[in-house]
Amino acid sequence: MIGKVERVPLRSIWKHEAYDFTNWLADNLDELSETLGISLSLVETEKSVGSFNVDILAEDSAGNSVIIENQLEKTDHDHLGKLITYATNLEANVAIWISSNPAQEHITSISWLNESTPIDFYLLKVEAIKIGESEPAPLFYVIVGPSEESKDIGTEKKELVKRHHKRLSFWEKLLSKSKDKTKLFSNVSPSKESWISTSIGLTGLRLNYMLTYDWAAVELYMDKGKDCDLINKERFDYLFSKRNEIEHEINDNTIIWERLDDKRASRIRKKFDKVGLRDEKQWDELQIQMIDFMIKFERTIKKYVPKLREIGNNR
Repeated sequence: MIGKVERVPLRSIWKHEAYDFTNWLADNLDELSETLGISLSLVETEKSVGSFNVDILAEDSAGNSVIIENQLEKTDHDHLGKLITYATNLEANVAIWISSNPAQEHITSISWLNESTPIDFYLLKVEAIKIGESEPAPLFYVIVGPSEESKDIGTEKKELVKRHHKRLSFWEKLLSKSKDKTKLFSNVSPSKESWISTSIGLTGLRLNYMLTYDWAAVELYMDKGKDCDLINKERFDYLFSKRNEIEHEINDNTIIWERLDDKRASRIRKKFDKVGLRDEKQWDELQIQMIDFMIKFERTIKKYVPKLREIGNNR
């Protein structure tokens, strides 16, 4: 004979969240330990944190603080705020939020906290069941918790933010220097992206500054848009036919000519190898070289714009 599992309303077992459920859980932390795979021992209940009281303060096997916040209803913003407040003020390594109904926005928030902080956050769902005339028994489900992947993602996000700040700083300094020499990028704002761009006076032609972690570049990017592949290639071919004249006037034979036959666009690029975003001590010299080249490059290419415009207008 197999019994039928019945779900039991939580309030029929624990009428009061703080007095009943919290006290029961404090006496039965092994139930939680088994679910999480973390050894937990009680320190105290209703631990004062400023004007708040954390439901349960526990320790793991290494003596690290673990805070537990209980909620027999649907998760809400108030309890999320308390969880973060308790975890940070008590310098907890682990923060556990138990609820009968975890909301999706709070699941997302806990996932974000695991990616963005060194604290291990858990969001658990609690239910109660019985079989036949048996006593009710609690069930805990881990809805979201920490993982190596989430911590790795968090580290990658932090590195990305650092790179964004560094790129913004690089472009601010470059544009400041550029304004002293040319009006070419005077209306361009610094960006967190790996490039900044301006027009050369013809649709489909952009002058770009490029910056990666390891190298930088100045380029003419040719892309008139959808269904203009042939125009892009004809414009590139025309400039390539003037290659010797262009390189002679700029006094640089290291320019890279990329027709990019497998793509819609084409480009002409001067690359500054072996120095980039990571080399902050060399930024000043790199920026001066990029600006000086851009001025010569724009002045030379602009002479060919009337002919390039004809190529675009003929189609």
